Amino acid sequence: MLTIHAPLAVRLTGDGERLDGHAVAVSGDRIAAIGPADSLTEAYPAARVRHWPGELAPGRCAVDAAAWLEAAYHPDPREVGLPGIPDTEPLTGSALAALPMEEVRWGHSARRGLQRLLREGFTSVVGPFARPSVRTAVQRSGLTVLPAPRPVTLSAGARADFAVHAADGHCLATVLAGRLLHRRT
Repeated sequence: MLTIHAPLAVRLTGDGERLDGHAVAVSGDRIAAIGPADSLTEAYPAARVRHWPGELAPGRCAVDAAAWLEAAYHPDPREVGLPGIPDTEPLTGSALAALPMEEVRWGHSARRGLQRLLREGFTSVVGPFARPSVRTAVQRSGLTVLPAPRPVTLSAGARADFAVHAADGHCLATVLAGRLLHRRT
């Protein structure tokens, strides 16, 4: 199915020129076209159109993802109030050392940490990841794993990884390989 993401503006690079009134057409996991929203809706009349009250741009890269996922515990909201878990904020240092951490628990923590990254508009992470359960969670997330940060440009034919942010900076949507994985409600 073809989807047209029609925000208020598109930036082809994270700090590039703002293209007001432009949209991005996505087919499968690829960007089919980028151009004026009117032209895209005319060219693809059967496409689903998603209107976003923000700016669409390449997603962010989590350069400290290994530390974020392997050196911090991301509590499940159902754990709040248990010994050592005061809230849902990540635990590090002595608070982390006090928790019994086995590989399964690291995997669950990594999935919650990855969900936080998606809610912030991240579409790639810098690896490698040493813990097997964290590595598996990252592979299954759909996020692109990079050996080092690199600039990303939105272009026709490229993988459809991008985020839409509101004027206040909050992430409204995160798309990985054409799939809407986060939508702010």
